[in-house]
Amino acid sequence: MARAFRCALALLAFSIAVQLTLARASEPVDLLLVLAADVSRSVDQPKFQLQREGYAAAIAHPRVVSAITSGPNKRIAVCFVEWSGVGAQKVIVDWTLIGDPAAARRFGDQLLEASRPFADRTSISGAIDFAVPLFDQAPYEAARRIIDVSGDGDNNAGRDVTAARDEAVAKGITINGLVILTENPPPWSSGHTNPPGGLETYYRNNVIGGQGAFVITAENFEAFGRAIIAKMVAEIAALSPRQQVSMDR
Repeated sequence: MARAFRCALALLAFSIAVQLTLARASEPVDLLLVLAADVSRSVDQPKFQLQREGYAAAIAHPRVVSAITSGPNKRIAVCFVEWSGVGAQKVIVDWTLIGDPAAARRFGDQLLEASRPFADRTSISGAIDFAVPLFDQAPYEAARRIIDVSGDGDNNAGRDVTAARDEAVAKGITINGLVILTENPPPWSSGHTNPPGGLETYYRNNVIGGQGAFVITAENFEAFGRAIIAKMVAEIAALSPRQQVSMDR
């Protein structure tokens, strides 16, 4: 009888867990946002640290939190991914509900505490392909789904980036870009970090896509923090970069 009672309790606990999971799966948010950061070998350790710190500070910045809490559901869900070469992608902070300053700070703290996973080539296509199925795994629902790709070079590994972009866009996903310009690149990477026409033009023509897609440029890694704040506010509030610039004045 005791065994039957324990089995009944286990079944009850399982049923409650399933119900809670299902309830959470239908929880609405205003945006599902994958932040996909380049950690290829052109991103040295000081640049990597500036990038991590920039993201952590941006997500908790008052302007970003204000944008988050101004939506209909007053919250978004964010997943942070770092990527490099083919097969080198990793979720650093899994889907997290952010609806107040405390949650934003916790997200940033987790990000700063994680170790660096890669330092390989640059497969933007691999990053997009890795990010797309993460939306189906999210325990939240949103009408808007965005992959926010930041990087300092063109796609030099993996499949054609435009094919990856087009497949993601066909699923209703928007891809935005944050281009990080490199001052005085070494000879071995000058064509990678400054492709013909410039990196911003490359991202505009090959990487971004979907409704309202845009590119923002950071002049260097020191300017990255300011750029990511402006970019996240624009994404969360569904503004164009021009509208965002107008608000900043």
